[in-house]
Amino acid sequence: MAGDGREFSVTVTAHSSAAPATLFRLAADGGRWSEWAGTLAPRSSWERQGDPPPGGIGAIRRLGLWPIVVREETVAYEQDRLHGYALRTPAPMRDYRAEVTFEARDGGGTDVVWQGTFTELIPGTGRLAERALLLLLRSLARRLVHAAERDVRTP
Repeated sequence: MAGDGREFSVTVTAHSSAAPATLFRLAADGGRWSEWAGTLAPRSSWERQGDPPPGGIGAIRRLGLWPIVVREETVAYEQDRLHGYALRTPAPMRDYRAEVTFEARDGGGTDVVWQGTFTELIPGTGRLAERALLLLLRSLARRLVHAAERDVRTP
């Protein structure tokens, strides 16, 4: 039942020379995650497109390879500013939700803030899951920034 486990939250920040629109385009396009997330998402595709297509509200992206495939549903979408999603695959945590925000910096570039929250499924496992999530989000943010900056440099 909701409310039985402890809640945890992880926040990661990154800075990019790319514009918010460039970063948003990569993060919100579930079909392209395999292009920039590397081994964290060796395959990516759309199970269902959302509103607006392809990655808006209600979209479901599939990430990974069998036997580990993750399904995430877009639950927040503000063009070039916010991409939010919720985990729809059973996991050792409940109610996982993440939001990635993209804020233009004075003088150019973007501040990226990636925040994930969840409730521990099994009492006592929250801190371990929190640490794993922190490492995952740091890696994803770093890879996203790198890909966006590569896109900016590529004519």
